[in-house]
Amino acid sequence: MGRSRDVRFVSSGVKLPSASASAPSPSPSPAPHLLSAAHPFAHVGRAIDAAARRLGAYLPRVPVARADTAPPPPVRRHGKDGGGGEEERVLISEVAVRGKDGEPLERPELEAAAAAALRACRPNAALTVREVQEDVHRVVESGLFRSCMPVAVDTRDGIRLVFEVEPNQDFHGLVCEGANMLPSKFLEDSFRDRHGKIINVRHLDQVIKSVNGWYQERGLTGLAYNRAQVKRDVETILTMGIMEDVTIIPQPVGDSNKVDLVMNLVERPSGGFSAGGGISSGITNGPLSGLIGSFAYSHRNVFGRNKKLNLSLERGQIDSIFRLNFTDPWIDGDNKRTSRTVMVQNSRTPGTLVHGGDHPDHGPITIGRVTAGVEYSRPFRPKWSGTLGLIFQHAGARDDKGNPIIRDFYNSQLTASGNTYDDTLLAKFESIYTDSGDHSSTMFVFNVEQGLPVLPEWLSFNRVTARLRQGYEIGPARLLLSASGGHVEGNFPPHEAFAIGGTNSVRGYEEGAVGSGRSYAVGSGEVSCRMFGPLEGVVFGDYGSDLGSGPKVPGDPAGARGKPGSGYGYGVGVRVDSPLGPLRLEYAFNDKQARRFHFGVGYRN
Repeated sequence: MGRSRDVRFVSSGVKLPSASASAPSPSPSPAPHLLSAAHPFAHVGRAIDAAARRLGAYLPRVPVARADTAPPPPVRRHGKDGGGGEEERVLISEVAVRGKDGEPLERPELEAAAAAALRACRPNAALTVREVQEDVHRVVESGLFRSCMPVAVDTRDGIRLVFEVEPNQDFHGLVCEGANMLPSKFLEDSFRDRHGKIINVRHLDQVIKSVNGWYQERGLTGLAYNRAQVKRDVETILTMGIMEDVTIIPQPVGDSNKVDLVMNLVERPSGGFSAGGGISSGITNGPLSGLIGSFAYSHRNVFGRNKKLNLSLERGQIDSIFRLNFTDPWIDGDNKRTSRTVMVQNSRTPGTLVHGGDHPDHGPITIGRVTAGVEYSRPFRPKWSGTLGLIFQHAGARDDKGNPIIRDFYNSQLTASGNTYDDTLLAKFESIYTDSGDHSSTMFVFNVEQGLPVLPEWLSFNRVTARLRQGYEIGPARLLLSASGGHVEGNFPPHEAFAIGGTNSVRGYEEGAVGSGRSYAVGSGEVSCRMFGPLEGVVFGDYGSDLGSGPKVPGDPAGARGKPGSGYGYGVGVRVDSPLGPLRLEYAFNDKQARRFHFGVGYRN
C-alpha cells in the first residue's frame, strides 16, 4: 500500500489490545500508511508516535512489490516437474482467494471483498506478472488484509491462480491519549460500528485525516496553540478598558514542539474626572430648556481586579440625576463570564411625557425616583447576552415647588396606590442580540419586568417590551428599518405608561404628544447617504400608536389632554459624526400638518 504522505496523528495516540499469545509475533517495522513525511500541518507528539508504532506492529509491511522500489518478484509457479519460470503472458484457467494456509477463509465476506478488488485476474485471461502484481496491490489497498501472495499452480485444467491473503486483526477497542481538546464523541462516532470487525486501514486513514482537519480548521498546532483564539483573547483583554495595548509573542523553547506565550501589556490610567453635556428628551418648551450638564468620576481598575466604579451627576433646569455604579465585569470563579453591577440612583425627571400640557397657572410636574438594585449579565452565545436583575424603586410626583402631589390639574391620578409615593420591587430579565457593532447590523432587545408584591402596598404589574432594528446597504445608500412595541398589565403608576411621539419615537410631534398607553407600537424607516466628509443626509418616516390602550391607563392622562393615540411623521435631516456619537438635526412634518425641528445626540433607541 502506498505511503500516505498527508496523514499524521495530531493530538491522540491509538492503542489496540495486545495480541493473544497464539498470535504471530508482529513485525517491528511501522506501518507505512500510518507514519508520513513532514507536512505543513504535522502535529505529532512523542506519545502519539509511540502509539502509532504499536499499532503498526499489528499491520506489518505488505510483502508485495512497490512501483517506486525494487521490481516485483515473479509469480511462484509450481509445475509437475518442480521447475519454475517467468513468462511474458500466462493463460489462467481459474482464479481463487484463500487464506494464508491455502484453506478457505472463515469469513465469506472477506473472500468476496478480495475478489471484488481484482481487476485484471479473471478466468481464461492471459496475464503478465505486472498485471498480477497490480491486483495484489488492489487487494491490500482495500484495507482489510495485512498481506497477499499470488500462487500459480498447474492443474489438469490449466493454471490455477490463488491469492493467499492474511486478514487484519479484529477491532476490539481504542484508547485515545493526549487529546485534551479533541471531543471524545468525535472518535466514538468514527468507530461506533467497527467493534468486532476486521480493522480496515482505509477507514483508519480517513479517521486520521478527519482528526487532522479538525485541528487545522481551528488553527491548532501540536501544543494546542490557536492563533485565532489568541487574537480573540487579545480583543477580550482590550474590551476590559484598562489596557492601552496588548501584544502576545510566541517564543520557542528547548522542545521544538512547544512555545511560551509572552503577553506584553500597557496599562491605561485607572481613574479620572470628566465633564460633558446633553439634551433631555422630556422637555419640549424653549430652545435651551432641555440642555443638561454632567460631571463624573470613574475608576476602571478598583483593587487592581478590573472592578469599575462610576459616580456621576447630571443637572439641568428641571432634570437632576445622581448615579453610583459598582461593576465586577467577571465574577471570580465563574466560567460563564458573568458580571455583576450594584446601582444606586436618585433622579428627578420631567413628567411632561405623560402629564404635559398643564394649565399655564400651574408649573410642570416632575417625577422623583430613588432606585437601588443589583444586576447580573453574561453572554449566552457569541452574539447573544442576557441580564437578570432585582431593583427596588420609590417613586412619586412633585409640583414646581417640590411638594408631593397625587393628582394633576385635570384631576388625573399620579400614583397607582393613591399615596404620595409608590414602592415597587422589580424582577428584570433582558436579552440582547446584535451581530456587529455597525449601526446597519441587526439588533434585537427583549425585556420583561415583573413587580413583586412582597408587601401588600407594593405594586404588582408585568411589563414586556421588544425592539428590533435591521440595516441594509443599498449601493451608496443605507436603509434602516426599526420597530418597537410593548404592553403592561396590572397595577402600575400612570407616569410609567408608554409615551409616544418625539425625537426617538414619532418625529413631527412633541415628546409624548401622540399618546400614552398600556400598549404601544412604533415603526420607522429611513434612508441615509453620505454627502461629503462626515456629513450624512437622511430621509425618514415614522408611525406610532397606543393600540387603543390610552383610556386604560389610570386616570386616562392622554384622553384628558386630547392626544390622538396614533399618528405619523416624515421629513429630512443631516447627521455629523462626533466623539459623542452622531449629531442629528431633523425637520419633520406630522399628519396634523404641523412641522418641527428635532435635535438629538446618538442613534435612535
